[in-house]
Amino acid sequence: MAVEDNLKPVVTDEANPKSVENPIDRYHEEGDDAEEGEIVGGEGDGDVDESSKSAVPQSHPLEHSWTFWFDNPSVKSKQTTWGSSLRSVFTFSTVEEFWSLYNNMRHPSKLAHGADFYCFKNNIEPKWEDPICANGGKWTMTFPKEKSDKCWLYTLLALIGEQFDHGDEICGAVVNIRGKQERISIWTKNASNEAAQVSIGRQWKEFLDYNNSIGFIIHEDAKKLDRNAKNAYTA
Repeated sequence: MAVEDNLKPVVTDEANPKSVENPIDRYHEEGDDAEEGEIVGGEGDGDVDESSKSAVPQSHPLEHSWTFWFDNPSVKSKQTTWGSSLRSVFTFSTVEEFWSLYNNMRHPSKLAHGADFYCFKNNIEPKWEDPICANGGKWTMTFPKEKSDKCWLYTLLALIGEQFDHGDEICGAVVNIRGKQERISIWTKNASNEAAQVSIGRQWKEFLDYNNSIGFIIHEDAKKLDRNAKNAYTA
């Protein structure tokens, strides 16, 4: 199903920041202008139709449940094992839950240097060692500093809205915040399925209107060769 980005979420109180590094934040402070998707109102806004008080908001379920994960850079710098600082943040399964979270989270341009923020299908951990990810790889796009916010949102909408022809091949996506650039990657399951991988890469570029060439690196190559790993496919 396509995700309707004009749906308004019911914003809850679950998303309170526990530290400045937490990607989920009270994004709209008191006195700020209302953002898209934000619900405003209260006493003094006029009469409310009595029938609306008892109305139950309609929920729009997604085909898959998805989980946000965060790798905190302040903790990551002290870790002894890769991935030990990785934490799941929230799992959502409806359009309304997604917008409620998205409207209260820090966008990539507001995340700290070194942060990694993931959105993966529920029950798939964003690690090379996860059995579903182990034989896969990733497509990557690069952006100048603080220029990936819109493309990160559009990537999330394409994923949870099942817009890819080979969506079953997709594990999830991650945005990496680095010194001079930001990177968005889509992780896939089966790197040997060239047709599916190339289709995903080409469609992703179309959805984001991204004109530069992108490359697909196999996880096994990245583990063995690190930054010397070569692109297995390009789009």
